[in-house]
Amino acid sequence: MSKSLNFQENINLADYTTFRIGGTARYFVAVKNKEELMEALRFAKNNSLPFFILGGGSNLLVSDSGFNGLAIKMQNESIKMQDDGKKCKIICDAGVLLGKIIIETSRLGYSGAEWGFGIPGTIGGAICGNAGRLGQDISQVVESVTVLDEGLNIKTLSKEECGFGYRSSRFKESKEIILSASLLFIKKEPAEIEAVLNEAKAAVKQALPFPSAGCVFKNYKVKGESDELLKNHPELIERIRGGKIGVGYLIDQCGLKGKQVGGAKIWENHANYIINLGGAKAQDVMALIKMAKEAIKNKYGIEMEEEIRYI
Repeated sequence: MSKSLNFQENINLADYTTFRIGGTARYFVAVKNKEELMEALRFAKNNSLPFFILGGGSNLLVSDSGFNGLAIKMQNESIKMQDDGKKCKIICDAGVLLGKIIIETSRLGYSGAEWGFGIPGTIGGAICGNAGRLGQDISQVVESVTVLDEGLNIKTLSKEECGFGYRSSRFKESKEIILSASLLFIKKEPAEIEAVLNEAKAAVKQALPFPSAGCVFKNYKVKGESDELLKNHPELIERIRGGKIGVGYLIDQCGLKGKQVGGAKIWENHANYIINLGGAKAQDVMALIKMAKEAIKNKYGIEMEEEIRYI
């Protein structure tokens, strides 16, 4: 065991996720900088342990049997701001909360991420999943991302190299760990910023009264005029928003809104959310996910893709 890092054993991961579901991690450690992160990774390698990086714990479903490896909690929270009156560059660590960035930039009259007000999680997690809302996403403000690769080499990637897509990035597939990011915000009129903030706040007011991991599935991306779904179901054309069809509506049309398994339920107010009513197990959530995927496949002939990550 390391003398400088506090490696803990058998830590309940449910306490570190917004779903409040999951078993224990064999080892758990919080790191505050890249040196501590590298030390934690060496510990995992020397002990032949699998590891995963834990940010704010949203968009995450941890197995009931837990994780037989090392959970690394990112607590690197440095923020540097460069403000020239027209643009504001923020260089921040991956462990910084997205909400903190939004509050700081909005307060100073800079725009770019106010759509995300109320979304839980860290900058690292937001970049990995290209978090978004109201037709916007985090990639719009990313200038560059600094990562640690499998060989423990530090490299900086341009926005273009990050491979951003709808709720995705290269980091979902690569073994790279996000260390920090350079984000660019532009000056806007306070009224414009306030308008988007109010829209985001309205979405927050409809937030779930129970623990959840956020949206379970990615919304369906329409594939142009030749889209088979729209050919077979022309009634869905009017449901298109920003080139996508909300999966919550499709699940609702399959009659699954309010469906419950154990302590987990497909939320009545928005069927793309599964909520933990108390004591829900990961297997309960998995059963509902399987049910929804099968129902949509049978009714609409399309395969749904999860937005949440499995540990």
